[in-house]
Amino acid sequence: MAPMTDRISAGTSLSTQDIADLIDHALLKPELTPQDVRASVVDLAGQRIWSVCVRPADVPLAVEAAAGVEGSPTRVCTVIGFPHGTTSTAAKVAEARQALADGATELDMVLHIGALIGGLHEQVQDDIAAVVEVGHEAGVLVKVIFETVLLEEEQKKQACRLSEAAGADFVKTSTGFAGGGATLSDVRLMREQCSPGVQVKASGGVRDIDTALAMVAEGVTRLGTSSTEALLHEARVREAGGTLVVPSPEADLDLPSGARPPVSDTY
Repeated sequence: MAPMTDRISAGTSLSTQDIADLIDHALLKPELTPQDVRASVVDLAGQRIWSVCVRPADVPLAVEAAAGVEGSPTRVCTVIGFPHGTTSTAAKVAEARQALADGATELDMVLHIGALIGGLHEQVQDDIAAVVEVGHEAGVLVKVIFETVLLEEEQKKQACRLSEAAGADFVKTSTGFAGGGATLSDVRLMREQCSPGVQVKASGGVRDIDTALAMVAEGVTRLGTSSTEALLHEARVREAGGTLVVPSPEADLDLPSGARPPVSDTY
């Protein structure tokens, strides 16, 4: 399975596996037990999604569980400086190194949100760059989480510029823990602000296939969600009916589902 890295044209018909190839399934809630994580990883690996995104301490368990599903290509992603981005750069680097040693193959780091809002742009860029360097030394992708719900438009644009300058592979909307999630306007802004070499991940509130397809239409190439089962079920139905098709970017801009999740919701 190969990742989608380029914007998909409107009118393109997708397969259910194409949708699975977009999904980073979030297993990040604090109350998840090791047993919960293991069972979920086994199930998700069986559905051949792109990756499971787990808490750092769960990486070894998730790697073992995914490897136990014969023939599954599902990878293990983890989060760095999660969920507020306020651990020191040295701590983020150490966390990243440990995650890679434990078998993680992608890193989703939270930028220092307060420093960004406070205008400390050089500090924010250096923080991102330090984690990117560790990730790229190991040949893994690094995504930068903005927490867009907390940022004004100019701050989102600045976060894009700093992330790209620091060498990030992806910019990402949300942790799912701050009362907001991915919106079409935010992912459109992020896609416009970054060069084609930087991809966009929409996370938070992507719970149905129409929302997922609308995000893809805006140039999103990865979806952070905990609604994988529902998305893939809907995808199979739509594929069978010949309607699993990327809409035009202008369509359905005010999606009632997933565009702005409730404050209490996560992914």
